[in-house]
Amino acid sequence: MNRPNTTSSPDPWRAPVLVVQIPDTGLHRELEASAAERQAMAELAGLREILSAHASFDVVPKSGGRVQVTGHVRARVGQTCVVTLDPIESEIDEEVDLTFAPEAEARRLADLIEEGQDEEAPPEVADPPEAIINGVIDLGRLATDALFLAIDPYPRKEGAVFEAEVTAPDPEDHPFAALKALQDNKKDQ
Repeated sequence: MNRPNTTSSPDPWRAPVLVVQIPDTGLHRELEASAAERQAMAELAGLREILSAHASFDVVPKSGGRVQVTGHVRARVGQTCVVTLDPIESEIDEEVDLTFAPEAEARRLADLIEEGQDEEAPPEVADPPEAIINGVIDLGRLATDALFLAIDPYPRKEGAVFEAEVTAPDPEDHPFAALKALQDNKKDQ
């Protein structure tokens, strides 16, 4: 399917924050997606619609050029029930807690974690930090990613149950029925 939005603007919900402009005390951002942004996100996610999308983030600088982003993404999405094909709406409330690091450090840490996977590594290996690209953290993209990950890929209307039609097997209907018929014909001759 050809979607012109994916090539012209792959990130429909943008809210860039320049890392150098984050005060030592951190900053708080409230984001509300516009109707056009919600429509573009719905098309990307294959949803019927996104009725609302709101994000609330605290952005706090840490040592070594790292930045921690915590908050919530809340949305109301319109989907189609996989059982009844009726339109349904779902609430999304996703918590976000990510650390960002300068691009080179994020790559180095990801490589270290990857190397550690080869040996007998403890099962609880930390995720590498996200990369800060060109000195910018895009909170809109972060909110979009969190929203997309929280969407139920198989939404069901409340109380909808898929019931497969079960029929009793015919004892004469099996893979070797044709052979049995040939054998019975030989006996009759």
